[in-house]
Amino acid sequence: MITAIVLIHADSSRIPETAQAVADLEGVTEVYSCAGDVDLIGIVRVRDHEQIAEVVTGRIDKTPGVVRTITHIAFKSYSSADVEAGFSLGE
Repeated sequence: MITAIVLIHADSSRIPETAQAVADLEGVTEVYSCAGDVDLIGIVRVRDHEQIAEVVTGRIDKTPGVVRTITHIAFKSYSSADVEAGFSLGE
């Protein structure tokens, strides 16, 4: 499974509607509204890289209210248990 984190700049007057429209897209598992440099963060989980392109450029970028996107591909996932185990001294 490939995970992509999509930073979404949205029309400020349409953020809730845009977030819901993106969340309803196939391949998008989560959408967060947030403060900071971007308006929304979408999590895309698909089987291969071709699907990433399809979801991001074919669906998210064409969603009304989306102004532009920046996509990051995740290499590895860490959970809090993984991080804690990495710092464990074997006690």
